[in-house]
Amino acid sequence: MPKRYLVTGGCGFIGSHLTETLVADGSSVVVLDNLSTGHRDNLTNSAEFIVGDVRDHKLLSDLAKDCSGIFHLAAIASVPKCTQQWHDSHSINLSASVDIFEMAAECDIPVVYASSSAIYGDAKRTPIGEDDPKHPISPYGADKYAMELHATAGARTRDLRSFGLRFFNIYGPRQDPHSPYAGVIAVFMRHALAGTSITIHGDGEQIRDFVYVADAVAACHAAMGHLHDRKAAAAEVSNVCTGQATSIRTLVNSVADLIRPDLNISNGPARAGDIMISVGDPSRLNRILGLQPSTSLSDGLRSILTHH
Repeated sequence: MPKRYLVTGGCGFIGSHLTETLVADGSSVVVLDNLSTGHRDNLTNSAEFIVGDVRDHKLLSDLAKDCSGIFHLAAIASVPKCTQQWHDSHSINLSASVDIFEMAAECDIPVVYASSSAIYGDAKRTPIGEDDPKHPISPYGADKYAMELHATAGARTRDLRSFGLRFFNIYGPRQDPHSPYAGVIAVFMRHALAGTSITIHGDGEQIRDFVYVADAVAACHAAMGHLHDRKAAAAEVSNVCTGQATSIRTLVNSVADLIRPDLNISNGPARAGDIMISVGDPSRLNRILGLQPSTSLSDGLRSILTHH
């Protein structure tokens, strides 16, 4: 019998890619998205689509009861927006997540959810391992860490089965370059394709671990399979990263070399809450889920161009 999954945020960047692969694998998928940042055009027509708010308890309950599992990706993923709209973003990023955890426990179904490398804050050493200190420096990072704490409490008190994926910098096709909160690669490529100048926030020496979206989707699949096999209560977490360090300056030069070598590049003020170094250790991802994100940055950038 085919599995049925609920994907929250399924019209978004990662969610739409995940939904596409679930449908291709023969699963039945229902997507819940309020279209605040996601786009209906991202979504395969083979998925059932409900426009709604992830904070709507009755709607979530109705959608979850016939499912084999939940992929919870809905969030306000913008650090600046979470800082500016603190309470509203908290209600979506944490309160709604706790509601989903409770429903999953009541229905005895597993949840794979999006955590974030933002929980680590400015790490003292790299690559960052899962057991390293958590010092989130933004409301977004604080809510993501709190999700993990609630998932752990849920496993102990309600037999919740969950797997939190600490996504590092995910990029790829369908990342909205026009959003004021878009990922840095989407923004840089939009400017390069348009021939407009690029402004780097800060000195460009910020270090990131860029992960291609197909590798992130593979982690979602593997985590859900792991929970189905496990059966017992669980609150597992893993980085989703490559372990490869790339500076923002190196990134912008790579984009320029690929699209427009004469691109004008300048520096502007650093952004509040911006982490300086964020590179993860992928060894647990490999050990537990058998994955090693392998798409190189150059191949990933070329893939975005072919989908443009």
